[in-house]
Amino acid sequence: MIIPSIDLQDGKAVQLIGGKDFAIDGGDPNNWAREFGLASEIGVIDLDAAMGKGSNRDVIVSLLKGRRCRVGGGIRSVEDALFYLNAGATQVIIGTKATPELLSQLPKERVIAALDTKHDEVVVDGWVTNTKARIEDKIEELKPYVGGFLITFVELEGRMNSIDIERSRRLKELCRDVKLTVAGGVARTEEIAELDALGIDVQVGMALYSRKMNYADAVIAPLVKRIPEGPWATVVCNEHGVALGLAWSTIESIRLAFAEQRGIYWSRSRQEIWRKGATSGATQELLRVDLDCDRDAIRFTVRQNGSGFCHLDTTTCWGEATGFTKLEETMAHRKTNAVPGSYTNRLFNDGDLLHSKINEEAKELTEATERDHITMEAADVLYFTLAKLAKEGIPLSDVCDELDFRARKVTRRPGDKKS
Repeated sequence: MIIPSIDLQDGKAVQLIGGKDFAIDGGDPNNWAREFGLASEIGVIDLDAAMGKGSNRDVIVSLLKGRRCRVGGGIRSVEDALFYLNAGATQVIIGTKATPELLSQLPKERVIAALDTKHDEVVVDGWVTNTKARIEDKIEELKPYVGGFLITFVELEGRMNSIDIERSRRLKELCRDVKLTVAGGVARTEEIAELDALGIDVQVGMALYSRKMNYADAVIAPLVKRIPEGPWATVVCNEHGVALGLAWSTIESIRLAFAEQRGIYWSRSRQEIWRKGATSGATQELLRVDLDCDRDAIRFTVRQNGSGFCHLDTTTCWGEATGFTKLEETMAHRKTNAVPGSYTNRLFNDGDLLHSKINEEAKELTEATERDHITMEAADVLYFTLAKLAKEGIPLSDVCDELDFRARKVTRRPGDKKS
């Protein structure tokens, strides 16, 4: 899979050739993050920190909000690493200071060792110091302490002449079950597909920033390699992972879906592009695109508007939704259509009533001891919590995102009761 790179200098997204020669000013990194965050984990690299010329920490923290990013560049202490992990980074990338002593103090699965190689010798300090160490030796030394390696072929970086696939294959064999990401010189989506088939991820910058590589094409490259003819089965899910239905996608429809960030598919019956909701109003905001493990199907995660996904005006093609999806739909409907004087209408318009019910039901939940009683009280708490969210216009998916964010933290609060 592709790992798009956002390289930062002086608060801007940039691209350098060979790690030193300025090539592209990409401007506001948030624009790239919005584009890249649709389908990929993003590699965010602080070039200033790596070169000892400053820091882009505040910019990086803003990029981490609501996105999956691995962060590197100038992380040279346990404290620096923990800062970014606690700020929401999926992993930290440590290069110059990647030693067993430092790495052993961090959670292995959350650490990537960056090994930058120039003609097979490891370089550090922003690629300016040649350690004369063989990359194979560094892999063996650090493998017990990391969840992945990022290996950059510095002599190829930014030149788009093609990455060394055979070299990458040999390094992957050496890494074995430790994940490997390679970077340097990628120019074609076919290279991404070939490396993906070897179990190798590819960090790409220059080809994307120069627009010589289409991002949507890069994402689905492994799919095209697996089933070149298409169309591809596309499972459409809502924010909670509930399957709404099955659709089909082609290269053309996927490109449009990425460009417009909407649910756009291929109609096999009409043999044409199908923009979901174009006539019914039941449009979809495209939140995320994923390939399955076998690279022969796609998942679109969407925010569904209108009556639902199905042409029968149901939430899903298997009928109405249940559980949280159904309750959230009901709350949203009642907020705008509640009968005056009804209980739901009172909850939305009487803040004191809603808050007292949340407190009351939470207390009853803590006091419940029998299984059925606990279940009922928990349902009450969740019901009134959903009412509070609907009243304030906050989707439940925002709460789920917050829980995911907290799960990435390494340093935990003590969790003692409040006095």
